[in-house]
Amino acid sequence: MPVPDSPPRPAANRPAAPPPTAGPGAAGPGILVDRDILALLGTAIRVRAGAGAPAIEPRQVQPASLDLRLSPEFASLRCGFLPERISVEQRLAELALTRGHLGGEGEVLKRGQIYLIKLEEELDLPAGVVARFNPRSTSGRCDMFCRVLVPGHPRFDETPPGYRGPLWLEVVPLSFPVRLRPGDRLVQLRLQVGEPALSREELREVHRNTPLCFEGERPLGLDEVRFDEQGALELRLGLEGRHPAGWRAALHTKVLEFQGEGVHDTYDFWESVHASGGALVLDPGRFYIFASRERLRVPPDLAAEMLPVDVGFGELRNNYAGFFDNGFGWREESGRPVGNGTPAVLEVRAHDVPFLVEDGQVFFRLRFYRTRGRPDRLYGEGRQGSSYQGQDLTLARPFLPRRGGPPTPT
Repeated sequence: MPVPDSPPRPAANRPAAPPPTAGPGAAGPGILVDRDILALLGTAIRVRAGAGAPAIEPRQVQPASLDLRLSPEFASLRCGFLPERISVEQRLAELALTRGHLGGEGEVLKRGQIYLIKLEEELDLPAGVVARFNPRSTSGRCDMFCRVLVPGHPRFDETPPGYRGPLWLEVVPLSFPVRLRPGDRLVQLRLQVGEPALSREELREVHRNTPLCFEGERPLGLDEVRFDEQGALELRLGLEGRHPAGWRAALHTKVLEFQGEGVHDTYDFWESVHASGGALVLDPGRFYIFASRERLRVPPDLAAEMLPVDVGFGELRNNYAGFFDNGFGWREESGRPVGNGTPAVLEVRAHDVPFLVEDGQVFFRLRFYRTRGRPDRLYGEGRQGSSYQGQDLTLARPFLPRRGGPPTPT
């Protein structure tokens, strides 16, 4: 029987926020890192009462985020909603087309259908701590639209400070039918105190001392990097020198096994696209994977988030999943940074009209945030299974690239 939504508990009776950890950036506002998250497991972050799910595992903890798991409880909906004034259960009674359980073998979610799935984890946050959510990279690259609903809150993908209660996930497979199982991790949570974003001047100073982006092997100078008014980096699309220049989701495919790794031939789900003269035309409504021209590094005491594309950049949407944990693209030798970073992978969909994209055009923005110290493990360190640390034009984990596959003309 579904568990009713728990009302948020007044913040006045909540425990104080966890103390800052030692290390650079620890004092003041910041995103909590892995050891802070581990300290909160079982209290501020816990398995839902009566859910019977396994305990939260350390492997769910990333440098500055926590992967959240699907419960078996799901419903298909005729439309999405926000549960600001009416409980999730009341809305489900009005809007659900079907209700069921994922079961051990999982269920196939239909392309284009809206689903609501309860998450195994619930929150009891300290006063002053806010949770924010974003899709994991694999979810974004499989073109699954994901956003978290918080009962009693008027916005997706965030909680009010000191929130106590359950979490729900809205999922829409946009390109492929996909099989999901209980325990699959589609989204991640990060916890923050205060406003952790770096200002324009702070970010310029970081880049001056430790370059954040490179073109090839060469670090970009301050006069070559574009900083917007919010302090975000404006970065570019990379098409030239890549063969293929990108991937386009096929229109009619078999079921995508989300939990698998290397279980699908790339060309069963994707068409290669090529940029003649460094440009290509995107078809309206089609989903594409590209890579950035710049190679990026996220220092150990910072995290970053890819912001939605400014409509002034073009008639398209990019990056469903855009959080970069501490240490993305970062390598060290004897405590000093080395290497030239890692390209960002871009998830792109054109809107209502065909749209020409060109190599080197400004395509996305990256905003940096201070964290409460350096995490114990940087992105990709000690990870079970693959990560995207060494990526270039890398598809999601279920796909096994096949060399010499058939390119599709564009």
